[in-house]
Amino acid sequence: MESLPVTLLQVLAQTLQIYSLVLIVRVLLSWFPNLDWGNPVLSSVSAITDPYLNAFRGLIPPLGGIDLSAILAFLALNLLQSLVGQSISAFYMSGSSW
Repeated sequence: MESLPVTLLQVLAQTLQIYSLVLIVRVLLSWFPNLDWGNPVLSSVSAITDPYLNAFRGLIPPLGGIDLSAILAFLALNLLQSLVGQSISAFYMSGSSW
C-alpha cells in the first residue's frame, strides 16, 4: 500500500498534466481571434487558464503584438511538474512511508 504523501503527489502530478493540456488548448485557441469566447466550453477553458497566464503577462510585455508570457508559464509549470516527479521518485527510492 502506498503512503498518503506519495498518493497526494501522484494526484498532483496528474492534475498538473491535465492542466498543461488545457493550457495548450487555450494557447492554440488564442490564435483564432474570431472565436466566440461566450461559448460555455471556451469560457470555461478561459476561466481556468487566464488567472495563471495573467500572473506571467505582467512579467513579459507583449512584443510586436505577440504574447510571450505563455512560454514562461509553460516553463514554470514544467519546473513544478519536474519537482513533483522528483519528489515521487525520492519517496520510492527512500522507501519512506508515513
